[in-house]
Amino acid sequence: MATIALKVDVDTLRGTRAGVPRLLQMLARRGLQATFLFSLGPDHTGWALKRVFRSGFLGKVSRTSVTRHYGWRTLMYGVLLPAPDIGQRAAAQMRAARDAGHECGIHCWDHVVWQDGVRHRDAAWTRAQMALAWQRYGDVFGAAPATHGAAGWQMNDTALQQLDDWGLGWASDGRAVDGGDPYRPMVGGRPLAHVQWPTTLPTLDELIGTEGIDESNVAPALLRRTETDRDQVYTLHAELEGGLLAPAFEALLDGWRAQGHRLGTLGGLHAAHACRPVPALPLAWGQVAGRSGEVVVAPARPRT
Repeated sequence: MATIALKVDVDTLRGTRAGVPRLLQMLARRGLQATFLFSLGPDHTGWALKRVFRSGFLGKVSRTSVTRHYGWRTLMYGVLLPAPDIGQRAAAQMRAARDAGHECGIHCWDHVVWQDGVRHRDAAWTRAQMALAWQRYGDVFGAAPATHGAAGWQMNDTALQQLDDWGLGWASDGRAVDGGDPYRPMVGGRPLAHVQWPTTLPTLDELIGTEGIDESNVAPALLRRTETDRDQVYTLHAELEGGLLAPAFEALLDGWRAQGHRLGTLGGLHAAHACRPVPALPLAWGQVAGRSGEVVVAPARPRT
């Protein structure tokens, strides 16, 4: 029996206030726990429109109908509407995830700013952004975060080092192109202490619109990828699986249990492998099918 860790990226105010409560209900009905990673500062989703010039971005937008899932109001934040402060306006919904027994952690301070900037920013900028997120998380929860999962799967060496400085034991900041083992990241030729658990499965928005897959059959398409006995990390988004793709997510949850998989948190997956050695690997970048731009990637698991 394999474990599938459920990693919930919460990117926007709408996702926090509407998507998170709906996801909590779906999980509670099945007695399941997940890892919720929160964007804690301003919602500048509208700034993401500048990605129109990035290769592959327009194709993704047309395939997944961004306006249906995020709404016009969210897409205007930071452009025609002021950027709302997510941590101030949706702290109750964040704490509800904690109070329901779910693992909670940091996604970012400002999702668009981090995703579009961190790869090429210096140490001072990176640490300042992470300090804002750390402070706001403490204000909301009154405790340190359990883990971290980077916005847009974007990191740099300073950000990885900061996770060690915070004392985190595990994080999920990147992707695995085809399978992928946990690993300890290396900075300056030295392995760090924390373990990275890369997302191993495609997200729903990466599958929809490809190979005849739509919202009605995306769950079976993903379930075909989990028929083997292999631990996985699945990233879902509060704006999608907590919104119009909720039926597909519920079908996934039930389908994974029917396949015999355990469903749980990143922390639970990490604890189950605590005694196993993991390789040390430097920061690497690559492309993922169905997603524009490069993301942090981990090497594929060697086939036996």
